[in-house]
Amino acid sequence: MTTDDAHGKQLAAERALDDVKPGMRLGLGTGSTARRFVAALGARVAAGLEVTVVATSCETREQAQALGIPLVGVDDVDALDLYVDGADEVDPTLRLVKGGGGALLHEKIVASLARRFLVIVDASKLVPVLGAFPLPVEVVRFGWPAVARRIVALGGQPTLRRGPGGEAFVTEEQHHILDCRFGQIAGPEALARALDATVGVVEHGLFLDMADRVIIGGTQGVRELFR
Repeated sequence: MTTDDAHGKQLAAERALDDVKPGMRLGLGTGSTARRFVAALGARVAAGLEVTVVATSCETREQAQALGIPLVGVDDVDALDLYVDGADEVDPTLRLVKGGGGALLHEKIVASLARRFLVIVDASKLVPVLGAFPLPVEVVRFGWPAVARRIVALGGQPTLRRGPGGEAFVTEEQHHILDCRFGQIAGPEALARALDATVGVVEHGLFLDMADRVIIGGTQGVRELFR
């Protein structure tokens, strides 16, 4: 990550706070950009802002707890006012690739509960066509090589994600993640349908028709895209 990317993430995270109002129930994403938003939100809570949040990962939950942000479980809410998260790629129509942080299943569930989904990114995440970032696909551990072969048949090149010590990465739901290179994804909707129909695939990182607004931080300040 460059200094400009880090600065852009910080700018986007701080701008997203303008959408947070007292009494809101928020969903908090996972990853480096989401961490910046949680940190900024924690400062507002310490200054008296009253909100409750649902976290999408242990990492985010622990950060929120350390900052004194009130938490509720996903099973305790029927709807959220706002979900804030980063993305690995954003195309001009606000289709996203997510899952680099390993929490894509939880993120998609929580995003689906929100009335609005606000994406915060640095300018490097904007792409004309999705696909430069390998698409994360969460799969069951049982028979995962067979699932990988089915993804190859769809045109992908899957690689089992591994942890820092070389061990197979395991999600909080005890699944594996295959990082799949498809090249330029000209038809994200068709690929999403094909992956949804693949036995053994739990969820994928194509977030389509979900984001309402994208805040982009960069060297020239902050700009926004709307769906």
